[in-house]
Amino acid sequence: MSTARTPATPPEPLRASPPGSGTGPGRRRLRNRTLAPYLLVAPFMLLFLMTFVIPILVALVQSFTRTRYAGTYGQEGTTQVFAGLDNYATALGNAGFTQSIGRVLLFGVVQVSVMIAAATILALLLESASARWPGLFRALYFMPYGVPGVIATILWSFLYIPGLSPVVDALEVVGIQYEFLAEGNVLWSIANIVTWAYTGYNMLIIIAQLKAIPSDVYEAAKVDGAGPLRIAASIQIPLIRPALLLTIVFSIIGTLQLFAEPQVLATITPAVDTEYTPNYSAYTWAFQYNDYGVAAAEAVIIALTAFTLSFVFLTATTRRRGQ
Repeated sequence: MSTARTPATPPEPLRASPPGSGTGPGRRRLRNRTLAPYLLVAPFMLLFLMTFVIPILVALVQSFTRTRYAGTYGQEGTTQVFAGLDNYATALGNAGFTQSIGRVLLFGVVQVSVMIAAATILALLLESASARWPGLFRALYFMPYGVPGVIATILWSFLYIPGLSPVVDALEVVGIQYEFLAEGNVLWSIANIVTWAYTGYNMLIIIAQLKAIPSDVYEAAKVDGAGPLRIAASIQIPLIRPALLLTIVFSIIGTLQLFAEPQVLATITPAVDTEYTPNYSAYTWAFQYNDYGVAAAEAVIIALTAFTLSFVFLTATTRRRGQ
């Protein structure tokens, strides 16, 4: 007796869940791909928020407040009260602070021009076809940038102090009396230190732009009979314009942040006072006068000045290029 068998039903094939529904593998992969960029950027954004955004906001808020002391010497406590624009009025009414801004503007016009010109010439020489050992000289020119500003100022001060400086002694031998730390000369002595420290740094930025110039451009120029000077003037300098603009903007900002050099030199010469530069003035109001409101107001003014100068410079150069 035979028994009839029902044919087995084949199993249904597994179907992946649509990307927008369910909790299948496709949905999880899509979610991981969506979250991955945010997870990778999160450490940087957190650090950026803590070290840049929050300090700016705190300084901005503090610039509109002042400390009220309870008791004769504040022994009964202190409170922060709204001061309006009083801190800004005090900062702008301070002759030392306003003079320091004018001083660093003069400093920047002269020092930045000399430094960028020197960095450009060095970069062009090291990237020329006839340059020998360019890697060695790039490292030597960049080396001063690795020296902290305080250490560099101490080292240069030995070349500025009469009786210790071989440079001063050599000048006296030929009948030249020059005081590097005199009131009218100390600003340019500081400019010399800054130029020595940052020329190599700006040179590397310009060299990176020079290396991006296609070799075909040089070959075409040589076929047309252009010499090294013509190539530099007509090809290299116009094509490294973005790098030059970048270095100038960085230098404008750095000029208004000048602090370490005058602070060190203030210990060895009376020509540098505690408000010699804007940053030094803000430091003095914060840590010598204990007036953090005025110090914050000066810091905000310095930041706005740097932003304004950079914006005006970039706008003027871009407009000129468009014409």
